Amino acid sequence: MLIFIARRLGIMVLTAFVLTFVVFFLTNLQPNLEKLARQEGSVRMSDESVLAWIEQNGHSGSVFSRYGEWLGLVPGWTYTDEKGVTRGRCIEVRQDPADAPRYCGILQGDWGYSTFFRKDVLPSLTDKLAATGWLMMWVMIVMVPSALIIGVVAGMREGSRTDRVLSTFSIASTATPEYVSGVILVALFASPVTGLSPMLAEWGWIDGRTLFQGAASPDRITFWSFTLPVLTIALYGIGYIARMTRASMTEVMTAQYIRTARLKGVSFNQVVMRHALRNALIAPFTVIMLQFPWLLNGVVIVETLFNYKGFGWTLVQAAGNNDINLLLGCSVVAVFVVLVTQLISDIGYVFLNPRIRIS
Repeated sequence: MLIFIARRLGIMVLTAFVLTFVVFFLTNLQPNLEKLARQEGSVRMSDESVLAWIEQNGHSGSVFSRYGEWLGLVPGWTYTDEKGVTRGRCIEVRQDPADAPRYCGILQGDWGYSTFFRKDVLPSLTDKLAATGWLMMWVMIVMVPSALIIGVVAGMREGSRTDRVLSTFSIASTATPEYVSGVILVALFASPVTGLSPMLAEWGWIDGRTLFQGAASPDRITFWSFTLPVLTIALYGIGYIARMTRASMTEVMTAQYIRTARLKGVSFNQVVMRHALRNALIAPFTVIMLQFPWLLNGVVIVETLFNYKGFGWTLVQAAGNNDINLLLGCSVVAVFVVLVTQLISDIGYVFLNPRIRIS
């Protein structure tokens, strides 16, 4: 088992280096650097001034050396102007260059400066990740039990009317993207002119003009503001996990040991709960763990739609404002989440499936 984990960790580190280098290369293309120069300097800068700004701010030279500086494996760049003033990646304002550290990358905790937030990237991302963490937690609380119940009930009675109804709901929810289901939910429950809210307000069943709020804030999390964002994300995942659970449950229910248990007189409920359910959850467990990376993509749409200032909203702002350091920070978080959840999924699959563990 330790060899298995060590091998996975080695692959994770290699994959992280490759993915972050690809993102670093794409975000540091010359057009992006020229746009950043005019954004930080002046839109009327000449081409010579733009090239000078890029050189003075450490964006020139080999992409491999700049990637090493960003990681903290290569000493940070320095630049001395005509007045003899030395600036650099590791040199803070009014700091003696002799006292500055040589290495100052993400491995040392220096993720750069955000031109959008006008402060360091790391504390900015920490706040936004905490906000998205609350959203993802409630999505998983709603999505996973609901999907498992739907999938198990549908798989227990393959071909029945219940199976057809639940399967139709699962397919419909999976086929509806978040930006469509979000708009539909807002129109039904958070609009003062359409949907259920005008009728409920007219009947006196609600105090305000809408049943739920069409925007959410991480500073004030309430049931009325969080319901629609959570449902928007959860609906898509519920259908996918439910379909996988149904397929796994259907396969297990036709296994020979299930038939033997039934022939021995074991009740149907005991067969499902004691024999079929554990084996049927092996495949859905992997799918559930892979929902965490998907949630990072889903929150980009939902947080923008509901103006929820979390990780997804930050990623959109970083891309729209050409904030290179913030984009790189978001990529590090996304790569870390994907690789860690994949590792947990692999380890959990080994524990759930004895055949993999024995081999």
